Amino acid sequence: MFKALVLNQEDKKTLVNITELNESQLPEGDVLIKVDYSSLNYKDGLAITGKGRIVRQFPMVPGVDLVGKVLESQDARYTTGDKVVLTGWGVGEGHWGGMAEKARLKADWLVPLPNNLTSKQTMMIGTAGLTAMLCVQALIDGNITPESGEVLVTGASGGVGSVAVTLLSQLGYKVAAVTGRSEVNGPLLMDLGATRIIERSEFEEPARPLEKGVWAGAIDTVGSKILAKVLAQTDYNGTVAICGLAGGFDLPTTVMPFILRNVRLQGVDSVMCPFERRQHAWQRLSELLPESFYHQACREVSLEEVPQCAEDITLGQITGRVVIKL
Repeated sequence: MFKALVLNQEDKKTLVNITELNESQLPEGDVLIKVDYSSLNYKDGLAITGKGRIVRQFPMVPGVDLVGKVLESQDARYTTGDKVVLTGWGVGEGHWGGMAEKARLKADWLVPLPNNLTSKQTMMIGTAGLTAMLCVQALIDGNITPESGEVLVTGASGGVGSVAVTLLSQLGYKVAAVTGRSEVNGPLLMDLGATRIIERSEFEEPARPLEKGVWAGAIDTVGSKILAKVLAQTDYNGTVAICGLAGGFDLPTTVMPFILRNVRLQGVDSVMCPFERRQHAWQRLSELLPESFYHQACREVSLEEVPQCAEDITLGQITGRVVIKL
């Protein structure tokens, strides 16, 4: 038997229970894992609160990422005792996820844990950190260097944003961080490496087709009119990596930034990211994130505290990462 947070649906309402399950109830998979930590992402918050149509079938154990040790494996790539990390692949949506003491998963979804990361550090990075690293890599692939100019990060106090600020700073970029609560989040973001803080309200006015070119590149986690404003302000040959829609999935922009300034808009997906790119990103994260990051940008909670944290994250009241100790 093991403990798990389980979602059910009744009269179109999502019900949350922490209960005991048996291994025989776990879904099919090649590898049985003892879960050390999971984490709380925005998508998890939507699933647990029922505010978003995330879960495809019930009952469901949420948790889009996890880290732990292999208990049993039917795949030659993994043996008992191996440490592995899982992010994405629809886990926590269509396949039982990380908010349980055990999980059974497909071997193709797993990545060996880098030697210099602990289980807790891995979930402090989690899906958010992996996505941030892929966004940073998109800027590098777009030939945006520290010498190119200032890089903007929107939603900077969130999970993806806070890791992106840290990574860019470690790589030598000047980082402007956009947040809606600058008086609360500003000091933390400066500690993570931001060179200046910008209040989100400055990006909420409708964008003109083109505005003064300010940003050499940007990482946007928000979407909608904020992304439109970012694009209008991106300088010639700039790259904007996008990975979120916290502000909406619409994009009220024009073709002007693309055809007059040669701006590149690069979508970033971490859910179905191929193994080799995923493994490279985890290795770079283990090398780039300073020890100070793990002390500044994390809150550890128990499974029992998750429902309230899920509500908080959907209301934008969570700063940095939330890890769940199983």
